[in-house]
Amino acid sequence: MHIERRHSGRGRFPGRDRSLRGSRRGRAQRGDVRAATLILLAQQPMHGYQLMQAMSERTGGAWQPSPGAIYPTIAQLEDEGLVTVTVEGGRKLVSLTDAGRAYLEDPRHGVADPFAAITACDAEGPSLRTAIAEVHSAARSVAVNGTRAQVAAAQSVLSDARRALYLILAEGPDGSTETSSDS
Repeated sequence: MHIERRHSGRGRFPGRDRSLRGSRRGRAQRGDVRAATLILLAQQPMHGYQLMQAMSERTGGAWQPSPGAIYPTIAQLEDEGLVTVTVEGGRKLVSLTDAGRAYLEDPRHGVADPFAAITACDAEGPSLRTAIAEVHSAARSVAVNGTRAQVAAAQSVLSDARRALYLILAEGPDGSTETSSDS
């Protein structure tokens, strides 16, 4: 049973547009990690980290599952006999078993492609997720590795970007500033 929660307008992000979070965009639903793991392992055996990277790549960075999602899923699939885990050079290689292939191909199990759902959601319109992630990564690099002057310059750039974004909201639907003139 799924209960949809509506935002009360209180809290950390009142009125935030759901298109950034989306109901599916970048966020896995129950069973998505499992399905994605099986689908990727049907192509080739992978390590847990490779699975996380492949899921991120297949969704253009919109979905980045954590180790806390991947490794328990692998353990569960191993317990079910759908994958095997072997140690290779100190790393655990996960492979799909014949039972795993049969499970994946059996339509009764209804293994839907989570990559299609996530990328289809992104195709509906422009997404700021990747751009935000890239800016965050760059800002973090400057914060960690930059001099005081570089950090100050980055802070100025981010302040300018914030102001520019709010100006976009102040513009009309056609991109021009809505002003009325009586001339």
